[in-house]
Amino acid sequence: MTFDRSVKIAPSILSADFANFGKECEAIEAQGADWVHVDVMDGHFVPNITFGPDTCKAIRPHIKGVMDVHLMIAPVDPFIEAFAAAGADFITAHVEAGPHIHRTLQAIRASGAKAGVALNPGTPASALDSVMDMVDLVCVMTVNPGFGGQKFIPLEGKIAAIREMIGDREIHIEIDGGVTPVTAPGCVGAGADVLVAGSAVFKGGSVDNPEVYGENIRAIRNAI
Repeated sequence: MTFDRSVKIAPSILSADFANFGKECEAIEAQGADWVHVDVMDGHFVPNITFGPDTCKAIRPHIKGVMDVHLMIAPVDPFIEAFAAAGADFITAHVEAGPHIHRTLQAIRASGAKAGVALNPGTPASALDSVMDMVDLVCVMTVNPGFGGQKFIPLEGKIAAIREMIGDREIHIEIDGGVTPVTAPGCVGAGADVLVAGSAVFKGGSVDNPEVYGENIRAIRNAI
């Protein structure tokens, strides 16, 4: 997987039709999605329950590009191997999910996946100080994790600070939460290059009417 800083749109299947995940993944890629983002929630670390490794394994054959798995679970470490085996290209863990983020990132890399670290809105960029050389992606949460469709929290200053910390390292900055054509330009201007969008991509469309997904993706891309 060659690194580049071009802006990538990563629709979150949290907003897709749960009964048609395979077709939904194929549809969004055909309509211009760069990555497929999978939000894994455990009802413990966040107040919602979504998918597990078996879901990722089931949809992997339907995804030609990158499967980006965001673990909003605690503990994380016991499940890393299962998500890697299910075909995750990126596995992202929250710095807030446990006391040993360094160990978690080691385990993700050892699994063969690329390692991501996520920061909740209330967690400062300085939490990355000791692990920046271990990550391939930093996910900046611009909503409090747990549910799709929430209002964007403006954190462009935090994004810019992380971009400065990254320097010339090959590390993506991903924005997750409330991304729309209105909020995306400020995030990209601050240094983000991966935009997770759920309802902003899936609203109004379906596997039978996928052209709407393409229109929504282009609206975000054109805005930036």
